[in-house]
Amino acid sequence: MQGIGLRPKIYVSADGSGVVGHAGTRLLADLADATGLTAVYSTALRPLRPRGTGHDPGRITTDLAVMLADGGEAFADLAVLRDQAEVFGSVASTPTAWRLLADIDEQALALLRSARASAREVAWLQAAETGEGIPAARAAGRVLPGLVLDLDATLVACHSEKEAVAPTYKGGFGFHPLVCFMANTGEALSGQLRPGNAGANTASDHIAVLDQALAQIPDAHRHGTAILVRTDSAGSAKVFLAHVRDLRKRGIRTFFSVGYAITEPIRRAIRAMPDRL
Repeated sequence: MQGIGLRPKIYVSADGSGVVGHAGTRLLADLADATGLTAVYSTALRPLRPRGTGHDPGRITTDLAVMLADGGEAFADLAVLRDQAEVFGSVASTPTAWRLLADIDEQALALLRSARASAREVAWLQAAETGEGIPAARAAGRVLPGLVLDLDATLVACHSEKEAVAPTYKGGFGFHPLVCFMANTGEALSGQLRPGNAGANTASDHIAVLDQALAQIPDAHRHGTAILVRTDSAGSAKVFLAHVRDLRKRGIRTFFSVGYAITEPIRRAIRAMPDRL
């Protein structure tokens, strides 16, 4: 693009020269480096890198995350990054990435969660330095105070030969993961991969995902800031809601909002209710 005064001219070339596919994806890898995520991942997974040889496990993990964010669905999709070494540098082979994830156990997962929380704190501090900070969430045109966490489950269709897949309540086959997102920023804080037949309103799963999400919030925000936990009717289990209230005893100002989809039949039933009393 060549600027002339305030009226730029745009030239379009169809020869493909100098074109770099997925160039914007490089920004995600840069963000991981700038927040220290790649470095803390490397520290957490150092035991899985014998004698310090081969690809850095932190870089492999970051590359996998970048690949998924770019729309990848399988290990083989790392080739998109690997084929653009000028942009992404040296990217591990598919077998190397596969072996790394196969070696990650529960202890390593816990270390990765802690590493992610550390990098998130850096990112939030960097956002505060720009003067913008964490934006407020809105609902029905109104600003909601504090932080808002949304818990919900979703169905992921999958072939039957995959590990831990099961029939779903909608007649499909696959997984039924439960995830938690922060409405303020759109960040995915935590999630639990579950078989397709996992219960939608399993209180223990909701508690585990919520606690992992809270652990991702920096201390300065987790304590002293109002945190609204929103779910659909699946989160109405008394045990889960009691847990949300009990978190206040630990200095976490939690509140909850359990919603339900209001359809026309339900509206008619509500309108007719006073006549029946």
